[in-house]
Amino acid sequence: MPVTIATPAQLNSSPTLLVGVFSDFVLPPGTPAAVIFQLKALRRLGDLAGKSGELHVVYPSGPGPRRLILAGLGDRKDYSWAELRKAAGAALKKAQGLKVRELGLWVESFLAARLDPDEAVRTLSITAEMALYQYREFKPARRPDEKPVPLRLRLHTRRASAGREAAWGEAVAAGANYTRTLGNRPGNRLFPQSLAQEARALARRYPRLSVRIWQKAELARAGFGALLAVGAGSAHPPVLIELNYRGGRAGQAPVALVGKGITFDSGGLSLKPSAKMDEMRFDMCGAAAVLGTIRAAAQTRLPLNLYGVVAAAENLPSGSAYRPGDILTSLSGQTIEVLNTDAEGRLVLADALTHAARRKPACIIDLATLTGAALVSLGTFASARLGNDERLGRELQAAGERTGERLWPLPLWDEYRDLLKSDVADMANIAPKPVAGTIMGGAFLERFVGGVPWVHLDIAGTANGDGGPVLAKGATGVGVHLLMEWLRERALHR
Repeated sequence: MPVTIATPAQLNSSPTLLVGVFSDFVLPPGTPAAVIFQLKALRRLGDLAGKSGELHVVYPSGPGPRRLILAGLGDRKDYSWAELRKAAGAALKKAQGLKVRELGLWVESFLAARLDPDEAVRTLSITAEMALYQYREFKPARRPDEKPVPLRLRLHTRRASAGREAAWGEAVAAGANYTRTLGNRPGNRLFPQSLAQEARALARRYPRLSVRIWQKAELARAGFGALLAVGAGSAHPPVLIELNYRGGRAGQAPVALVGKGITFDSGGLSLKPSAKMDEMRFDMCGAAAVLGTIRAAAQTRLPLNLYGVVAAAENLPSGSAYRPGDILTSLSGQTIEVLNTDAEGRLVLADALTHAARRKPACIIDLATLTGAALVSLGTFASARLGNDERLGRELQAAGERTGERLWPLPLWDEYRDLLKSDVADMANIAPKPVAGTIMGGAFLERFVGGVPWVHLDIAGTANGDGGPVLAKGATGVGVHLLMEWLRERALHR
């Protein structure tokens, strides 16, 4: 979606104008007279209170915009980034439903005293791109009225920095929507090799990005025993994807991003129930978030070095599938007793984390749809965070509060670590009884990071959803906005 910047003096030239309205009805200087007139008329009639969630479409007569979309923002003292995203997202989706072709957005009307204006431009740009996203790869328009109407967004603001901030927002949103597209693709159209092809395409597009794909034979020679076991039941062999983004100075230790890429998870021989098994196409959303973040970093020319590792496999039952009771030798040399083949994500991540740690990165952040327990404990409202570096975890959590991709900490106490003991191997892949599933996943992964500062994000509850005021049903692209916000702050303070 094209985003352009315009001045407040050009507000009257937008055929459709979106304006935020607080409950005090105070509009910023420069608001067109037609907007003020309509606001007063609606207020007199009692049709508009400026409450959070209100949305009105009116059609003024006379000069100025031919259509106004008024979005209620609530009380200024309660206003937050979450409210801005919710109100702007709902209004933009309304404009899309009205088949608006060109929409002006009065940025200053969405600002409150404690919201940074530059961040507001970034947030509005990201919200617009993500609110208007539609996944239509396999649902083409067959009639003229089914064709999506392209919408051009014009941000009206007096901020001189708006063009730069909007471009950043567009890049982040493009990365997140790319992540959503990968996540939404069905299991018969997305395999481990498909993810490898996506990585190669990114490397061709961005000069600072290079890629290496580890195929099955090379993985076997190197000792990726856990990753190979998980993919053994599928006709589509597993791969390991390495991405190197060189945006920082030579010799700068990279930030390592590691993603779980189970392109479809049947549970293997520990077969999942059939209800909602179709949603296991989302089990590669951690990998997709790594690809989307590195794409956004390359597009913005982020001045940091990044190292991406994606462990991609398909977990299916067959005569060659790995079994409960098997003992695997991981890349680290540690042995793992398999008690459940549906705890496969931690196995592929074990080898990926070992491989990433050997690169001696500044830190490791992994993203994985690891445990259903994360959804049970936190719902769809936050991802779980665990790790061995509390400062890093708090930095990511702060970025999550700003972006709406919230995180919540869980402990890694010795009592949990002890539950992974095995009589026949260095560890089991699950605890012998169903307890603290999300924590047990983190405790397992911790054994493979080699002491590198590390945070694990369990996005099982947030990677896909049923839609809302901003996002459509399906993959959410979670992780990209969060990581790009954290990386932007890291680059600014280095």
